[in-house]
Amino acid sequence: MCAVALTQLRGICADFGLEPDTVDVDEAAATDPALRAEFGDRLPVVLLDGREHSYFDVDEPRLRADLSR
Repeated sequence: MCAVALTQLRGICADFGLEPDTVDVDEAAATDPALRAEFGDRLPVVLLDGREHSYFDVDEPRLRADLSR
């Protein structure tokens, strides 16, 4: 599921001249357990400007609209 979301995100971001940043929550949880506590039960999570935008699936129409602003 995460790989599918990342592929979708890369395509959307490319249309806006952006590259998505990724964080492997399992890896990062070794030094930041709060990360897993916050996001671990609803991966993948898309953050936009540090705020949760969508999870499980990429909300493409909403993301495109928000990136257009």
